[in-house]
Amino acid sequence: MADPRVSEEPAEIPTGAPWRLPRVGNPATDYALALLVGFVEAGVADIVVSPGSRSQALALAAAELERAGAARLHVRIDERVGGFLAIGLSRESGAPTVIVTTSGTATANLHPAVLEAHEAGIPMIVVTADRPEELRGIRSNQTTRQDGLYGTVVRGARAIPAPDGADGEQDAARSIARAAVDDAMGAATADPGPVHLNVAFREPLSVAVPEVIGLAPGRLPATAGPVVLGRSVMELADGPLTVVVAGADSGVAAAELARAVGYPLLAEVSSGSRFGPELVVAYRELLRDESFGGRVERAIVFGHPTLSREVPALLQRADVEVIVVAPTGSEAYNPGRRARVVGGVTAPAEVDLRSPEVRSWVGSWVFASRRLGEEAERSADPASAAPDLEKARSYEPSDALAFARAELAAVRAPITRALLAEALWRYTWPHDRLVFGASRLIRDADRRVPGKKIVVHANRGLAGIDGTIATATGIALASTAKALATGGVPGVTRVLLGDLALLHDVGALLGAVGEEPPHLQVVVGNDGGGTIFDGLEVAATAPSEAFDRVLYTPQSVDLAALARAYGWEYRVARTKGELDQALSAPPAGPSILEVPLPR
Repeated sequence: MADPRVSEEPAEIPTGAPWRLPRVGNPATDYALALLVGFVEAGVADIVVSPGSRSQALALAAAELERAGAARLHVRIDERVGGFLAIGLSRESGAPTVIVTTSGTATANLHPAVLEAHEAGIPMIVVTADRPEELRGIRSNQTTRQDGLYGTVVRGARAIPAPDGADGEQDAARSIARAAVDDAMGAATADPGPVHLNVAFREPLSVAVPEVIGLAPGRLPATAGPVVLGRSVMELADGPLTVVVAGADSGVAAAELARAVGYPLLAEVSSGSRFGPELVVAYRELLRDESFGGRVERAIVFGHPTLSREVPALLQRADVEVIVVAPTGSEAYNPGRRARVVGGVTAPAEVDLRSPEVRSWVGSWVFASRRLGEEAERSADPASAAPDLEKARSYEPSDALAFARAELAAVRAPITRALLAEALWRYTWPHDRLVFGASRLIRDADRRVPGKKIVVHANRGLAGIDGTIATATGIALASTAKALATGGVPGVTRVLLGDLALLHDVGALLGAVGEEPPHLQVVVGNDGGGTIFDGLEVAATAPSEAFDRVLYTPQSVDLAALARAYGWEYRVARTKGELDQALSAPPAGPSILEVPLPR
């Protein structure tokens, strides 16, 4: 059964002045150049290419656009790496990234990134080269059913027949390319997500691309951007005891609402909302406490909560009104299928933030959270506690000696997961970027780190470990480009992940000749395997040998040798002092910082 989302008919030719592009007489090159120039003029700044024969016209056109200074080109031999690189570029820039692949298995290798882009709402345009119609269905080499390959997870799909150079076809082909660009950009940005263009090419597959002169990079139209998908904006009524829940990619909206109305803010570390005086760091513990979580009458949810069991449990309670703010995405977060999904919310008409009721409600959560945090610090390893500054100011020799010993002990303290997460958070500033992989470490950070207004990214759409380094690379490149374009100071992008997430995406360590390397520090908490599975209930009863083999999956890879093989800088930090030193002065290019951790 044909996918109704796939259009094989040429779109209506748009009106307006035709593009002024050089013609070379090769149908594949003419069309490829028209398509990519159209994307650049529409606001695409980054093009990712994975090499292949059938896509050669697109690849060479992309190279010419880079030479002309009209687009940034990123070449990756692994399509899965390229797909997540595109996600990182779009995550940081907010604009769609075009990724080009050849036919066959190359298209399937993009599927993980397409799924993540769909679930996380990341604009991305996938352009796959294909065999022409006459070569399909006959077991022709590197030919499969690519039309509609990504099913319903793309915002739109278009099958473009192979241009063949017929009389008058060049003008028509460029008009069809223009229509494809307009449709793809509109679909990818109105409800952010992936779009698929499957472009067939016949031989001869390309010729040399002529120089493109006078093409200036475009920008997204002023009207472009997310739109509310027919969802109303709700005015909140005052009265119910309310909390604001901020999941992944919430942005500042959740913190702004909590601040405006005086609601406790339960913000995950990957939310972009983890700041402000209403922040409740110890939300897990308080949600389990009947005197706090048991009193909640209403929850307003932003983003995609994924880091705790307590939040979904709260949202599925029959006595809690749940309002989910989801301006985009046809599949809104809706635990228990009982939430009211709206496009936005506005604060109650009159809220007195100084009233005893408001201050008592939010204050009780915030103070209880701080108290729990202080208790956790006091119960930590005494050797890792901060030295007593009063002794440093004392004139007594015994006090000075005690301070020196405490300071030395703190520097030599072994690194725990919580200490590692807190250190990454502490050394990240607003001009930097922090990326979390899917591992135990993001949950350790979520339990401990305080409020701080910094840019945090994590692929929590499907919360997979794949593509973490590739995504972080895209974020690093895009943030540097943004800083340079605006006269800002480029920062460092740090990614915190486990050893298995590193090994799963090891291909992303391979850069490309001729491209500026990212200022990226990959911090690997190496505990020898998947210790996140040690928290499963079955870990207590399953035979240890079987459990380790199929879940923990032990590894003993020499990360120093791995870094050296790919030309990355390498350091190891075994103590708090070594960790602080490595994070405070990361190398200028890509580097790996290994932090050994106990299982």
